[in-house]
Amino acid sequence: MNTLLEKKILLVICGGISAYKSLELIRLLKKQGTMVKTILTKNAKEFVTPLSVASLSQEKVYDNLFNPENEAEMDHISLSRWADVIIVAPATANTISKLSNGSSDDLASTVILASDKDIFLTPAMNIRMWEHSSTKENLKKLKSYGYKIIGPEIGDMACGEFGEGKMTNPTEILKEIKIYFDNLNNNKKLRALVTAGPTNEYIDPVRFITNKSSGKQGYALAKSLAKKGFKTTLISGPTNLEIDNNIDLIKVETADEMFKATQNSLPVDVAIFSAAVADFRIKEKENKKIKKQAYINLELEKNTDILNYVSKHNSLRPNLVIGFAAETNNIKENAKKKLTEKNCDWIIANDVSNKSIGFDSDFNEVSIFYKDKKVKDEKLIMKKKSEISDEIIDRVIKQLN
Repeated sequence: MNTLLEKKILLVICGGISAYKSLELIRLLKKQGTMVKTILTKNAKEFVTPLSVASLSQEKVYDNLFNPENEAEMDHISLSRWADVIIVAPATANTISKLSNGSSDDLASTVILASDKDIFLTPAMNIRMWEHSSTKENLKKLKSYGYKIIGPEIGDMACGEFGEGKMTNPTEILKEIKIYFDNLNNNKKLRALVTAGPTNEYIDPVRFITNKSSGKQGYALAKSLAKKGFKTTLISGPTNLEIDNNIDLIKVETADEMFKATQNSLPVDVAIFSAAVADFRIKEKENKKIKKQAYINLELEKNTDILNYVSKHNSLRPNLVIGFAAETNNIKENAKKKLTEKNCDWIIANDVSNKSIGFDSDFNEVSIFYKDKKVKDEKLIMKKKSEISDEIIDRVIKQLN
């Protein structure tokens, strides 16, 4: 099966002697039946011409951020949304530096920063530039952002030196891209379940007990799973968030509704319980609004522990069960305890007392604790919740495979 057929590839060609290899990459991609659009940086046009690129790609070549002819199209947005994947070949030291620092001074860097698609960088530079500590640091940062790196290779360079820094051969780049789409296709056979947001436990028709969860991390996880090809179900408590049409959204309000929706959504291959489910509900909810009084006594009873139920339900247990632990203190100790007690495979813990990564923030910083003692616990440093989600799902795919 040709998983590259009709895929949309955006190729960014940067200014380096290896730019000529991008022409062969375009030819190979087109031979596989892909659609290829290209962006040439200003310096790239010193090495390859727009005419040669257009002849091979059979598409318009983009090179100017502010093009009066296409102002209405907003190329940096339309191109990033059009592509299934972005390849930067060659990725020069200058481009790598710009991307790691969030710079967007031309069409190429602006498209990349505006994109929510996976991005492949194929570095090409002199061995001294490749080995420079700043380049290593920039690449380390980009990897943490979710960029995928192909190469470089060791070999003879145009400058006459020999060593690491040579751009990977186009046939090898093609293989990597094919593996990427093959994996996406394989993931379509996998089912995923995510719970997100708070639950409301009613006292009377107008009052309820809830918590501060925004659901942002859970929604981001569902989007990452769907982007990677999983058939994804999101069971969400009350939020103001929107979700993609390719995700099966089930809206609930109470913990009991979330529990029943979870039961009805099983079996799945992976279940991620990121919802902040209320531990207790009102034992006897009033049918009419309680009138103002000096005080009231509320009798509570435990809700079903959804994570615990699924983890210990052998007949329907997913291959991978992941729980979340929102903690304010003793993060590691509490997470490890939950990992054991709930019988889940991973616990992902974060410090919700830190307002910069708390419930309603767009950023997060988490620690992953694994049941498998052979796997070392990890910490994912603070970044956008969408980026945290991509890193988590990359690890999910690795374990499932």
